[in-house]
Amino acid sequence: MAKEQLSVFDIFKIGVGPSSSHTLGPWRAAERFLKDCAPETITGIRVSLYGSLAKTGKGHGTDIAVILGLAGFDPVTFATATLHPTIDYITNHKKIKLGGRKEIDFDPATDIIFLKKESLPFHPNALKLTATLSSGTITEETFYSIGGGFVVKDGESASAKQSITLPYDVNDADDLLQNCMSAGISISQLVMENEKAWRTEQATVAGILNIWRVMQECIYKGCHQGGILPGGLNVTRRAARMNQQLLKGKTSQNMTDWVAAIRQSGSDFTSIMNWISCFALAVNEENAAFGRVVTAPTNGAAGVVPAVLMYYHVFGKNTTDADIVKFMLTASQIGCLFKMGSTISAAMGGCQAEIGVSSSMAAGALTECLGGSPSQVMQAAEIAMEHHLGMTCDPIGGLVQIPCIERNTMGAIKAITASQLALQGDGEQMKVSLDAVIKTMWDTAVDMSSKYKETAEGGLAIKVPLNLPEC
Repeated sequence: MAKEQLSVFDIFKIGVGPSSSHTLGPWRAAERFLKDCAPETITGIRVSLYGSLAKTGKGHGTDIAVILGLAGFDPVTFATATLHPTIDYITNHKKIKLGGRKEIDFDPATDIIFLKKESLPFHPNALKLTATLSSGTITEETFYSIGGGFVVKDGESASAKQSITLPYDVNDADDLLQNCMSAGISISQLVMENEKAWRTEQATVAGILNIWRVMQECIYKGCHQGGILPGGLNVTRRAARMNQQLLKGKTSQNMTDWVAAIRQSGSDFTSIMNWISCFALAVNEENAAFGRVVTAPTNGAAGVVPAVLMYYHVFGKNTTDADIVKFMLTASQIGCLFKMGSTISAAMGGCQAEIGVSSSMAAGALTECLGGSPSQVMQAAEIAMEHHLGMTCDPIGGLVQIPCIERNTMGAIKAITASQLALQGDGEQMKVSLDAVIKTMWDTAVDMSSKYKETAEGGLAIKVPLNLPEC
């Protein structure tokens, strides 16, 4: 039995920016708390944030996420355009309708507590929800947001979600490679066989194509939305300006026309590089603006996989839905290996756990779609991560903006380079295995100073003035 059974839809989740661990996770924790403690019985509620959630919670929108979760909104369907009016209403009226059903007094200024000097031992991202019930009793639960939108309750095993029989048990990259070689199948084919244990192949395909639709919509919106990002750093959005410059002012009314215009704009090396950067910037500018994004495997690194897949879709030859599914299945499996063998939480491992993992996912997926063997896919994933080892997480102002947004462009370019290197080599002769680099990443995470793990207490976060005009 694999030590943790993960689906493609565990790695790719639709949600709201700017952070999977600081926004999506706490949002889900608030939802779970209300399921365990019926809203009708609650007369008062308090939220305590610990560790990294406290230190960078404001910049990452943790308080906003908890409020929306308590108010009964779902991150998958919540209308992001109504976010700020909704939060303003609750803040000004000091009342919240729990689960959308029962209104109680709630003042975010006093009922959400940021305990910046306290941490809980299991994980740096911890929050405790305490409710006073109509009976006069008090109940509380502690949750940990462990990265990528995954949430576990105190005392609950992170891998206790499923206990089903999968056709292929995969604990590490060596398992994955040996299973593919023994069965004579590709990585994406193996993943699809495992996905069938949860749902039909048709349902998996439909779900993946819906994920891709949301990714494309995020890219398109980000490439057509200018202005200043929220948060106080006054960072100017760049993707829309790049889009206009690359298309020389040509406009389009929909995604199909826009893709056609991009293809007609030129396919020289410089143009393609610019478009890849534009795609990645677009996603993470939307993420920073509390827009709709897909964890891949996190929000802070949400631009890498879509940028590389969009590059393949736009500049590849006759890509089909089957190609999109193959890409996403392969990428998800690589993400699963990192989650099982290391971490996808920047609060645990620094930015290597986010941008590094997303670059590795994209590199392996692109390699499979370009005809690479399973061993070449493994090599591409290894190369991409190897050159992200040690990357710290030092967000200025605790915001997912500087250096986070630009890092997605770098992760995407590295992924494509890693894929090309792997395709030109012999994966069976690689000196460093993917398992070795995953283990090294974890060792590096353990050795890394906590001030470089999403706390905004080191690096650029303390070297750059907060009043910069733009990134």
